[in-house]
Amino acid sequence: MDIETILVLQGGGSLGAYECGVYKALYKRGIEFDILAGSSIGAINASIITAAQNSEKNTSEILESFWLTLAENINPSGFNFEIPYLSFDKKMALWASMQSSFFGNSKAFLPKWFSPGSPFYFDPSNWTYLYDLTPLRKTLKGFIEFENLKKITTDKNDNKFDKNKSNSARLIVTSTDIQKGEPVIFDNAHMDIDVNMIAACAGYPFYGLKWTIIDGRYLWDGSLLTNTPMMEVMRASPLKNKKLYIVDVFPRQQEEIPSNMIEVWHRARDIMFMDKTDTNIEMLKISEKYLNLLKKMHDIVNSEDAKIDQSTRDKLNQLDSDYRSLTQSHGAAIMDVVRIGRKERDSHYLFEDADFSKYRIKRLIEEGEKDAESKLKREKNVVK
Repeated sequence: MDIETILVLQGGGSLGAYECGVYKALYKRGIEFDILAGSSIGAINASIITAAQNSEKNTSEILESFWLTLAENINPSGFNFEIPYLSFDKKMALWASMQSSFFGNSKAFLPKWFSPGSPFYFDPSNWTYLYDLTPLRKTLKGFIEFENLKKITTDKNDNKFDKNKSNSARLIVTSTDIQKGEPVIFDNAHMDIDVNMIAACAGYPFYGLKWTIIDGRYLWDGSLLTNTPMMEVMRASPLKNKKLYIVDVFPRQQEEIPSNMIEVWHRARDIMFMDKTDTNIEMLKISEKYLNLLKKMHDIVNSEDAKIDQSTRDKLNQLDSDYRSLTQSHGAAIMDVVRIGRKERDSHYLFEDADFSKYRIKRLIEEGEKDAESKLKREKNVVK
């Protein structure tokens, strides 16, 4: 059975720059992906990579250029206050996040108070958002050729997307239906992907980002339901086995117990956003074992020398279609998982995912590339 190579990218605001660094290392090793999936900023990264890969361009260069475009010039000498117990990194993150929260980011989000013509401008009690994503849409159009995210040509006789005639990378990104509380998946195996769909995946309400309306549906950030859309990939492509590359931007483990409320909120956020990936992988492996067991039983029952009376055989044959349906919808196995996770090299601070300073963005890219290189070297040395 063919093996698909998958890249799954998490949401995490400015921490998406770490994913950029990870991808630089993967690109240097010539790794190309059959499917790219993401939520929130991970959806944006995945979209840029997919479009560039489908046009055979330097995907790593384009992705890094996008992040350096988002990065803002925050001058540390501009600090006019001293907080002796804060490190330089914490001061930078605090200052950068304060600047973004008031002035926005000219390439990504515009504060409502700078848009006098917006609805209910003089009535904040009726505001449903603080930041408009119009600048992000404009920026994305400069980095994504949406012709390369059009619906993939497939075999019309293959309703499970097993045959990709165009040999193009597949993009799967997630948003959340506000009214129904259910995921909305945008998948270029079934539709043309446009800039509004990508923006819909990034409207995180807790940061005041505006929802997107598509076909009458009000959509927020996909990370509200899942920050690591691995299961969405398995459901969307159930026939081929998978090798997964997953980038974790929120640390799974932390040795230190939080010592104040800021650190409490910080650690709670990490735990919420690191998702249930380990549990999902374990459940998929259990399902795989069950399917293998069913296959053995199926083969025994249908063998020529099986000593089964006709009445029993007829009953088993009635179950055969259910068995085949199950293998068609859940038959893919995870052959390998490569997880590359961000480590917090400094003390913990809450505003790290809202720090778009050039200092932080460049550092995150460097850390992502370094961590990925280290991980890939270890993988290469493992004898399987």
